Amino acid sequence: HPASSIQHPASSIQHPASSILHQQTIIFMLVLNKIDYSWTLFLDRDGVINHEKHKDYIHTWDEFRFYDGVPESFKIFAQKFHRIVIVTNQKGVGKGLTKLDDLHTIHANMEHAIEKAGGRIDAVFYCSDLDDNSPYRKPNPGMGLQAVKQFPDIDLSKAIMVGNTISDMEFGRNLGVYTVFLPTTRPEVALDDHRIDAVFETLPAFAAALGFDNL
Repeated sequence: HPASSIQHPASSIQHPASSILHQQTIIFMLVLNKIDYSWTLFLDRDGVINHEKHKDYIHTWDEFRFYDGVPESFKIFAQKFHRIVIVTNQKGVGKGLTKLDDLHTIHANMEHAIEKAGGRIDAVFYCSDLDDNSPYRKPNPGMGLQAVKQFPDIDLSKAIMVGNTISDMEFGRNLGVYTVFLPTTRPEVALDDHRIDAVFETLPAFAAALGFDNL
């Protein structure tokens, strides 16, 4: 399993293409050292913040389960990033499988739990469009551009996208930001993919790599 090969959040990853990954990790650690409060953090939701449902959607708050340590990670992110933005595809709403009110409840409760842990989320953008070519559906950058419109102080040259799919990584590339891949749900993804700037085992592992160890 890819996650088992990760020795430490800040360490290089042992992999058949380890030389490429080692170079990626070194470069990205230099990026991490540059992060100050002018930076923005974009995050996917399912498979990053909370457990995914296999081949299904999270329909209600009762089905939403944070990964261990994630609410506390947002306390670290709030100390480090000026803007924290969630960008999530939610086709289940468009299909009529997930009620829009339930989606809003999920996000309100998610934000409340994160705030209770000392963190924050500045905005949650979701795309319920059924058309895969929708400009707002990842990997297209529409939700990121919406965030920039809402928060003109976002500098995309100082931004990171964290996700668990290649679509998330493509979104990051299309938006022009750095990318972090979490191999939580996609063990088949090649970790040396050119769209991935760095790999961390979990969201708390990425938070720890920012230079804090108070999880």
